[in-house]
Amino acid sequence: MEPSSKIFYGALSLLTLAALGAGLVAAGAEGLAFGLFSVLTLGGALVCIWERSVVRSAFSLMATFLGIAGFFVLLHADFLAMAQILIYVGGILALILFGVMLTPPDLTERKISRVLGGLVVFGLGFAWVGMRVAESATWAVTEKGPAEGVNNAKRIGVGFLAADQYVVAFELAAVVLTVALVAAVYIARRRRADLEPMEGQGGGA
Repeated sequence: MEPSSKIFYGALSLLTLAALGAGLVAAGAEGLAFGLFSVLTLGGALVCIWERSVVRSAFSLMATFLGIAGFFVLLHADFLAMAQILIYVGGILALILFGVMLTPPDLTERKISRVLGGLVVFGLGFAWVGMRVAESATWAVTEKGPAEGVNNAKRIGVGFLAADQYVVAFELAAVVLTVALVAAVYIARRRRADLEPMEGQGGGA
């Protein structure tokens, strides 16, 4: 392992322990779960950017998706949690993995300077948006507990399958994903001769 990778994973491990400890001290088991899901979401995203291996990046992206699903569980949004796992982990991640693995690799794409530059730009943009939201939002603190979650899974499931609601849009989205996957395979597997003009034909119009 390279020294830079050792430093990166060492810092990530320390931040993980700090997040878990802070969550446990602040709110007990729920705080520990929140810290765990935060580490999965943010840590998985950072590892996905850092790693050069496609397989490791894909699994770290899966950790990010699972962390977001965990946040939905903490918010008592059971349907959104299951949809996050089924659609993003089971569908979108597989589509991205197929598309990336079928394209030629570029080992110079993920340079440390490029990764750090992207993180700085993203961090500044995120901080600016957060400051704007904090200035315009109205923060109200009440002594009442969170409202009881409403289970809408049955109604949403019927809406996806009913002929007079969203079944057409749902099936069209599946067709679009399939076409995108087939197009990615076709573009990645084309021979160099297919891109060259045939004999007797000019290169221009």
